[in-house]
Amino acid sequence: MKHLLEFEKPIADLQRKLDELRSHSEDHKLDLNFEEEVRCIETKIEETRRQIYAQLTPWQRVQLARHPKRPFSLDYIHRAFTDFSELHGDRLFADDRAMVGGFARLGGRRVMVIGTQKGRDTKENIARNFGSAHPEGYRKALRLMRMADKFGLPIITLIDTAGAYPGIGAEERHIAEAIAVNLREMTLLGVPTIAVVIGEGGSGGALGIGVCDRVLIMENAYYSVISPEGCASILWKDRSATEKAAAALRITANDLLEFGLVDEIIPEPLGGAHTDHDTSIQSLRTVLIRHLDELQAVPNEDRLRNRYAKFRAHGRILEPVSA
Repeated sequence: MKHLLEFEKPIADLQRKLDELRSHSEDHKLDLNFEEEVRCIETKIEETRRQIYAQLTPWQRVQLARHPKRPFSLDYIHRAFTDFSELHGDRLFADDRAMVGGFARLGGRRVMVIGTQKGRDTKENIARNFGSAHPEGYRKALRLMRMADKFGLPIITLIDTAGAYPGIGAEERHIAEAIAVNLREMTLLGVPTIAVVIGEGGSGGALGIGVCDRVLIMENAYYSVISPEGCASILWKDRSATEKAAAALRITANDLLEFGLVDEIIPEPLGGAHTDHDTSIQSLRTVLIRHLDELQAVPNEDRLRNRYAKFRAHGRILEPVSA
């Protein structure tokens, strides 16, 4: 299993034993009845799977969020939506392939869909900068959002990025300013907006397309101000503290729902979205249609007021206790 995670090894060991048993019975054409033993191992595999995935640690969920076989933005766009027509370029500098977007239909409704896109192999990851957008990526996203607002189209964003690209060229072209403008402008859009964290939701790179009426998250995705590795390096001065950092950050879907930072968790198949693309994509499609129906029933002024209040309520300012 090429992309086997450490905590999945007990399942793989049992599956290997089951495969060997079946191969042995077929190769030797034995008359012995192996059915009972096969059923016993199959039951054990299912029990082990349920036990492991019911007790995942925050770091294990981060590993699932980064799984290279998970559905990416374009997988959801091509299979949950129809009639997708991709648009390119920010009309200022270049076309950033780490940010994709365009017109589409969702359940017969015309929408604008935008997402950060990773690659499946080294060549595509280099072309898409491993899903980390440059300033032109965020400016392209804003161009598409303004176009959608002009034509009255709901906006859906799919977030899957470790963060915006922090390179020298990105700084020279004002990555912080590009993200900041997006944050401001997204609060003012007059159309319904929905963001979905489908994998990694890293820092300002995720927030740059995440200021929406509804923020949803896949069950094994995460949303954080910094990566667990970065947090470990800063607070513990040691990247080996990554697992401890992931727990301290409270970045899992359940934590985020508890804090009110996301509005709903979209369930994934047992084992993660990468084990069953069809079910994961259908789950996201169903939830998106429901939230769009709810948002379009809300008057524009009320929706804008609710969006503003939603993000103003995030976080707390702790006043020092006077002596």
